Amino acid sequence: MEFNKKTVSILGSTGTIGCNTIDLIERNLDCFSVVALTANRSVDLLAEQVKKTNADLAVVADDSFYKDLRLALSGCRAEVASGREGLLDAASRSSDLVMAGIVGAAGLEPTLTAVKRGACIGLANKECLVCAGDLMLSEIEKTGATLLPVDSEHNAIFQVFDFENPDFIEKIILTASGGPFWGMPLKDMGSVTPEQAVMHPNWTMGNKISVDSATMMNKGLELIEAHYLFRLDEERIEVLVHPESIVHSLVSFVDGSILAQLGNPDMRTPIAFTLSWPKRMSWPHEKLRLADLGRLTFFDPDPDRFPSINLAREALKSGGSMPTILNAANEIAVDNFLQGNLEFLGISEIVFRTMERLEGCKLSNIDDVYAVDSEARRVAVDFVRVK
Repeated sequence: MEFNKKTVSILGSTGTIGCNTIDLIERNLDCFSVVALTANRSVDLLAEQVKKTNADLAVVADDSFYKDLRLALSGCRAEVASGREGLLDAASRSSDLVMAGIVGAAGLEPTLTAVKRGACIGLANKECLVCAGDLMLSEIEKTGATLLPVDSEHNAIFQVFDFENPDFIEKIILTASGGPFWGMPLKDMGSVTPEQAVMHPNWTMGNKISVDSATMMNKGLELIEAHYLFRLDEERIEVLVHPESIVHSLVSFVDGSILAQLGNPDMRTPIAFTLSWPKRMSWPHEKLRLADLGRLTFFDPDPDRFPSINLAREALKSGGSMPTILNAANEIAVDNFLQGNLEFLGISEIVFRTMERLEGCKLSNIDDVYAVDSEARRVAVDFVRVK
């Protein structure tokens, strides 16, 4: 790999995206220098990563773990910080790339901070655009920041999208594995357990995103994200179930051509693309052999069994704060499902009822986003309690 050494900060380094990013950096330490690493509470893993990469700054978001992190890094050259200010410091520090991997709405402010300094951002946190897409795009236009999508679907589209001639594009097609229950009858889905829902057939992911994949809300959130990333209206974004997870997404052009990006289901592939962009890096990945696969299959999603996609479409068409409400209600519902307080089919119901209860409004700043997010969470919690 031939490119100048890059400096990298990883927000959420102990999550799935972060760990995969660290894995690739460790394989190419001569090509990357780590500025900052952050975690929520996983102090031991964070300290291990800091030592392996010789990072300059380590941040634990939960202030109560600050002393533990200092102890774990005693004798190490890295600075240690915690809490909101620590996260914003990590996002503010100069680096060639910020990998934004903090899960959920918690990643919004640090990512927006990086945008405001005009950073190049590997966006693995789809909630940033879902909750505050207009604000993010406004800041990007002001500062010249660059968004490189890390989600395999958006990364695939990014690789084949004709940015110089967007009028040539008819639509984009987001593929979805369908999760573990894409073939399960609706009558059986009510008894799905959290243990079953987090067992994704193709990808290794955290619990929250695994449940989102099982309900296909993940695809709904990605649909909203795609709208902002590629500036396409909702009706020009299609979703297609593809259980093998080999075709990561497609772009359909006005002349009938369809271009796709293919690869094995390994998040290190889009992460490697992001780390090395605009060039490409080599790493010891498993080679894709189409002959071994035999065939690839595709299906339209079933809106009766997976209503989350249509909920996301309605939120996007409503605009304003409605996608923020959708995301907040979903985070509450998923968390309660994982705790055993809510049935699997109740997740989409809680989201629907919360969206129905609250009116959308214009979001002028990040404080507006947090206010709407907080109110939506309160309403969703109330609905969970009366279930």
